[in-house]
Amino acid sequence: MKTLLLALFSLTAAALAEPPKPEAKPPTLPPGVRMERDLSYIPDGDPAQRLDLYLPEQPSDKPLPLIVHIHGGGWKGGNKYPCPVTPMVRNGYAVASVEYRFSQKALFPAQIQDCQAAIRWLRANSQKYGIDGERIGVVGASAGGHLSALVGTAGGKKLFAPIGGNETQSDRVKVVCDYYGPADFTTVVQQAADDKNIANIFRFNTPSDPYSSLIGSNLDDKPKSDAVSPVHYVSADCPPVLILHGTHDALVPYAQSEEFAFALKSKGVGVWLQKLPGSGHGGPAFGKPAVTTMIQSFFDKHLKDTGVNFALVPEADLAIDPPAPK
Repeated sequence: MKTLLLALFSLTAAALAEPPKPEAKPPTLPPGVRMERDLSYIPDGDPAQRLDLYLPEQPSDKPLPLIVHIHGGGWKGGNKYPCPVTPMVRNGYAVASVEYRFSQKALFPAQIQDCQAAIRWLRANSQKYGIDGERIGVVGASAGGHLSALVGTAGGKKLFAPIGGNETQSDRVKVVCDYYGPADFTTVVQQAADDKNIANIFRFNTPSDPYSSLIGSNLDDKPKSDAVSPVHYVSADCPPVLILHGTHDALVPYAQSEEFAFALKSKGVGVWLQKLPGSGHGGPAFGKPAVTTMIQSFFDKHLKDTGVNFALVPEADLAIDPPAPK
């Protein structure tokens, strides 16, 4: 598990700004795990509208809760494969890793429409794959954290036109784990300017800015910035949310997660904000054993109903020296 979370969430600043290069060869699956690769969740859809599904080699005697992983990469890069959440299969889960259309191919809301279509497809095929369609959670980092948060806050509200069929199935999830995902495109520029922990302000509203590229406009285009922002869909029926964010994140200001947590709390939604003092946009503190245990407990509590204890990690246990200014 430690290797899993370190690989998933120890991302560098380049994860949001530049598309990561694809792996040259497939990874080795953990013992006891099998993979269903490139399943099309939209019939005859775009090549990106596919997912990978990870299941135990030995079928379970009861349907498994499902964790849906949404990868990061600035909404314009990244890859569903390999999926670093795969080892969760050995902890009694099914895992799906979702690909979606990038912003250079289709502007928002294509990305959330794809993610919601994937969730509906998974529910429609839950019996075939031994999945419990009532126990689905979602997790992602950076751009994947944003989409995970949006899946949680917009789920079941029919705010984005459904695509791909399976419209009788719900796109709601039961729990969200959001690693430093942007929550409010209308405030991110000012928050970055106000953040004294950020040594180099990210260049917003430029051709290379992934935020602006996602919506096809500058961030001062309020209708578009509102529409893409998970914070603007918060309501009392949102699922519980765990947020993890470093205080020295130069790409997604820590204040984004503070704002998101405040909005959820104000509606009575269960929300936990794990602060990582000194960490940037990912980093080694996200892979510490205490964090690994916390994530496992969070999903177990909300998807397995085991009554397991869940608590945030003391900030002092995760504090590191912040990244040196460049």
